[in-house]
Amino acid sequence: MSWQAYVDSSLLGTGHLDKAAILAGDGTSTWAISAGFQISPEEGKTIAKALGGDRDAVFADGFHVGGERYVVTRAEDRSLYGRQGKDGVAIVKTNQAIIVGHYGPQHQAGNAANVVEKLADYLIGLGY
Repeated sequence: MSWQAYVDSSLLGTGHLDKAAILAGDGTSTWAISAGFQISPEEGKTIAKALGGDRDAVFADGFHVGGERYVVTRAEDRSLYGRQGKDGVAIVKTNQAIIVGHYGPQHQAGNAANVVEKLADYLIGLGY
């Protein structure tokens, strides 16, 4: 399956996300992304750094995805969650990739996070 197919089917196809992307593990390049969603290399690098264990800056200042600032709601070894009003993002790192899922007010945060986490588990199982 292509990276774009994972975004289109495994993430957006669930109905629990409205935007999604898969980035390189270092955050510098985008492997696949939904239409109208953009994540800059700088945003990707900040996310990768936080997922690498350096979370002080994102806890203090938040982080940006698609030009929007998010406040950290949870940060763990492989995941980063943020909110901006009624919108939110669930971000999970695999061995080689970073999966970003965006959800709006019509979505449930827990369902959105579950979709991103499950795809991450699947990709890890494949060695990615």
